[in-house]
Amino acid sequence: MKQQITRRDFMATTAAGLGSFLVLETLQSCDGGGKKEEIWKTPPDLHAAYPIEFTEETKYTSCWIGKQDCGMTARVLTQTIGDREVKRIVKFEGNPDNPRNNGTLCPKGFAQLQGIYDYNRVKTPLKRTNAKGEAGAFVQISWDEALNTVADKLKAAKSASSYVLWQKGRSKSEPLYDGAFINAMKEAGYKNYKIGHGAYCSDSGYRAAEYTIGYHGVYHPDFKNTKYLLSWGWNLTSAGGNKFCFITWPQEFVKARANGMKVVALDPFRRGTGPHADEWIPNKPGTDLAFFLGLQHYLVTNGHLDKDYLKTYTNAPYLVKDDGTVAKVTTTASDGTQTSKELVWDTKTSAAVAYDTAGIDPVLDGSYTVDGATVKPALERMKDHLTGKGYTPAWADSTCDIPSGTVERVARELASNANIGGTTTIDGITLPLRPSAMMAYHVTQQELGMPAGRAAIMVFMLLGAVGVPGGTQIDIGATALHENYKKLDEAGIKDGPYNWDLSGSKFFPIKTTNPSFLANIWLNPSKYGVNEATLPKVAIFHMNNGAVSFADSKTIREAWKRIEFVVDINPWLSDTASLFADVILPAATIEKYEGPGSGKALYEKADSLRMPPIPALWESRGEMEIYIDIADRAGFLTGDKGLVAQLNKELSLSGNKMDVSSKPTVRDMFDRWAKDKLGKADGIAYLEQHGNTGRKAISAKDAYPAAQSYAGAKHRLYGESLLKYQTTMKGKGVEAIYYQDYTAFPTWRAPTMYSSPGTYDLHLISYKKIEHKQSRSSFVPLLAELAPKQGLVINSATAKAKGIAEGDAVTVTSHNAVTGETRSIRTAARLVESIRPDTVALSHHYGITTHPNAKDQGPTPNELFFTSEGYVQCTMDASFQVKVGVSKA
Repeated sequence: MKQQITRRDFMATTAAGLGSFLVLETLQSCDGGGKKEEIWKTPPDLHAAYPIEFTEETKYTSCWIGKQDCGMTARVLTQTIGDREVKRIVKFEGNPDNPRNNGTLCPKGFAQLQGIYDYNRVKTPLKRTNAKGEAGAFVQISWDEALNTVADKLKAAKSASSYVLWQKGRSKSEPLYDGAFINAMKEAGYKNYKIGHGAYCSDSGYRAAEYTIGYHGVYHPDFKNTKYLLSWGWNLTSAGGNKFCFITWPQEFVKARANGMKVVALDPFRRGTGPHADEWIPNKPGTDLAFFLGLQHYLVTNGHLDKDYLKTYTNAPYLVKDDGTVAKVTTTASDGTQTSKELVWDTKTSAAVAYDTAGIDPVLDGSYTVDGATVKPALERMKDHLTGKGYTPAWADSTCDIPSGTVERVARELASNANIGGTTTIDGITLPLRPSAMMAYHVTQQELGMPAGRAAIMVFMLLGAVGVPGGTQIDIGATALHENYKKLDEAGIKDGPYNWDLSGSKFFPIKTTNPSFLANIWLNPSKYGVNEATLPKVAIFHMNNGAVSFADSKTIREAWKRIEFVVDINPWLSDTASLFADVILPAATIEKYEGPGSGKALYEKADSLRMPPIPALWESRGEMEIYIDIADRAGFLTGDKGLVAQLNKELSLSGNKMDVSSKPTVRDMFDRWAKDKLGKADGIAYLEQHGNTGRKAISAKDAYPAAQSYAGAKHRLYGESLLKYQTTMKGKGVEAIYYQDYTAFPTWRAPTMYSSPGTYDLHLISYKKIEHKQSRSSFVPLLAELAPKQGLVINSATAKAKGIAEGDAVTVTSHNAVTGETRSIRTAARLVESIRPDTVALSHHYGITTHPNAKDQGPTPNELFFTSEGYVQCTMDASFQVKVGVSKA
């Protein structure tokens, strides 16, 4: 459709659209000294008397700036200006056919238009001209020079048998980047480390779920059927859910509330819970484990147990000896193969038999003798643990510093709503109905996060409310066990020397590789028995601004100065790139093919793809195109194990495989995927015309793990292997700070931060704002209007006692209770009533110094956190909690 508008009409359109047009017409380049050079010498005259002629079309794509890849349409105008055709996006709207966001967008979705057209994007490849650790000075170079430099450095690392670090922030296309590219490097003989952002996200919760019940995710409710929701550290109305978006989640939440769901919020800081919860329980930071132990005590001692679930699907009946090992019987097959199986006590035969013996009825309580040894069912051992340690509800109330009777009442309400014994029929399948559930996500990133995550899951295991309608869910459609279910139960512990990532080490048998802790190792490898030859000398940073967005920023910066060569793939000059990058490759934002994507929501699903509404701006390229070029020049693109072959594998291509002897285009690759995997005869053209494959309901069989008998898993109420790890770690001489949380049942101890002197009288916690996404959005003007600056959230009474008023400049000083180190930042006070008097909070997202729009927004709390011993979890995940002192600046 061709239209004409006047200058006056044009001025009435969106500010973002106008800004984008003007930027397109005054493209400039910038060298390291700040000198600007006009690329288009004679931009067109935009005098009001000149009409502007354009054609308009709608393009399908998906959100780039946020986490969830929500489905979008882009309004794209095409204009011929002089002898050039210019395409520009003037507006984004939600795709109503995408179940993840149902036709709507959050503020990030709309505002990312300003990020796409941000004049401060890296427009061409750049090369450093000054020393690492200093604010970068760069010169422009060609793509050929940049790619050849990167390829030469990679090949040199391979020849020297030195390691390459690939460090990702929040990128997309995990199977293609994290999988295919890294696997192709390994197959080509490269030694590399693949490290994501998970240690700062919710990975301790993931590890807890994988180990305990076998599924990869954190915790969320089945909104359609839940009647009682324990919201644990969840920013109720200002956050998304586990792998879902900010939009779908509140929509489902509101419907559940209208259907009578009660909400109890457990969180030191009320945040977005506001009036949307029936009760707010402001527990003392770091005490979450105690809360769940108190719940367990009440349920076990009062018999609120789903015995059918516990007997059939968990190891609760396994007979445990006094030394903590499970009693087993070994049988020998006719071919000599020996099999060891756990024993249970059968009520029908009054004897110990293998757990999978047909027709048995195992007991859950009592004490028995097997081969002269006293044994008890794991559930009975759990009761002994809870009562012997004194983990009563009253003890939990006191430890959490919450009103007396709170834990017992919540436990009673959970049990009452769980409706033990009730069933429902969905899609013709009869399933247990347990309308008690929990929501949690990043809250597990605390020192006791892994034990707390296990303890929380175990509460709902006792009620039989895991993976069933109304109960706690771990992931949507998670009907197949994650590979870590087995791996985490069979972790090998080796003697040193170790590789830099401490794989198989005596320090962290179960781990999420934490870049901040690895930075500590970099500065003192001998302390951890690390072979210095395994420290990486080359790094590829992909959308990673670790200098700001990773915990323990100071240590990160000190360590990364030691990397000999860094290539940074990013649309912007991040602080990380400015300080450490030798070469910067400009990545496209939304203007690229990327995926595969998912439109999956709680009860519907769709397949989707990010597709470029316009050509890549300036000289930027999509990451997949960049990786193909790097692999091509570094010698691992083609061949049976090259990148093309790995892409075929990760995309599950069969009939439409790419030729492994030639260089593909990214569009052709996804065209083959759409034809093969999605069964679309017209391939990617179908997605370009429809946006996704269309909405499909998620069946009960795919929604609830119980519908497939939990894929044959025995959920681990008792963690025998954790106890074995502790014994092995002790035998290898590691300090208690590493092994103390490897226990068969979650065991309370006071967090390390409690040992800081009394002058550090406040607990600092961190939180995230829905207006921003990690460190890639605070400089976007429309988003900065919504959440413009950092501020210390402090209780009004606490502030008054310290002589602090609203908006006052304050100094926040953190203390490391192990080393005595202190760190300080300065920010402004934000007084509220909705936080505990002994707690303060700082938001992530801020601290960027390289973008002019962000320089005055304030510091990141990551300057205050530690990830050395005592502040890193038993899974090597980061803790975003520390004791601080606050004073008026």
